[in-house]
Amino acid sequence: MKGVIIAAGYGTRFFPVTKTIPKEMLPIITRPAIDFIVEEFRKSGIKEILIITSRRKKSMEDYFDHEIELENVLTAKGAHDKVMKILPPEEHFYFVRQKEMKGTGDAILLAKSFTGNDPFIVAYPDDIHFGDEPLSLQLINFYKKTGCSVLTTIHNPRNLERYGIIAPAPDNLHVSDIIEKPAPGKEPSKEATIGRYLFTPELYKPLEEGYAKHKEGEYYHIGAIRTLAKSNRLVFMRAAGKHLDIGAPSGYLEAILTYAQLTDEYKEIISKFYG
Repeated sequence: MKGVIIAAGYGTRFFPVTKTIPKEMLPIITRPAIDFIVEEFRKSGIKEILIITSRRKKSMEDYFDHEIELENVLTAKGAHDKVMKILPPEEHFYFVRQKEMKGTGDAILLAKSFTGNDPFIVAYPDDIHFGDEPLSLQLINFYKKTGCSVLTTIHNPRNLERYGIIAPAPDNLHVSDIIEKPAPGKEPSKEATIGRYLFTPELYKPLEEGYAKHKEGEYYHIGAIRTLAKSNRLVFMRAAGKHLDIGAPSGYLEAILTYAQLTDEYKEIISKFYG
């Protein structure tokens, strides 16, 4: 199983800070947001990770590499605990740039040579998961039972109209359709998709066919997902654990507070303000 992180966007909802700092590198206390996705992959047994970036995001590549000068300085001072904090993860990282912001469908196609004939997980850094079982591992286990591509859902979140909403098949396992941002009262269910998917290589054929017909603007993978659904090759899994959407400043703040509550080092500080 391989992991793909889509991280090429502009992060306009976080302007002005994302003018120069990638949204994925914004810190949740001492860790950049993207590090939580990598940790999830690691705990799920994923050792090869492709990150789709853009030319403004070289700092992500630097973060997942050695900082030799700093490591040498800290080692000379005997600060081995600090060295351990900045060592890069052991996973194998690959980077490819999306030269133009052409949408998630275009970005996923850039991963084809990386994923090959293997199933793969696609993660959006906007979605962070806290729970006993890593979200990617939940997807992997669900895939082993079904052999199909898997969409992750949460049930009846706030602002339901902002999500892609699935139409479950009669077996309440397969997906018969998905509606993007339906008007209130028009949603086919209360199951909202979030930014974590497990796809089989079957996705690429309809994705490429749709791209060939696409004329201009951003290209999304919703059409290819619908094709999988029509072929009875798409299922959904309701996520267990706590989901946080950090795609907007309010959700980002909530993630910081949640992480602080879950971390012994910061619990006391949180309790002073929230009891």
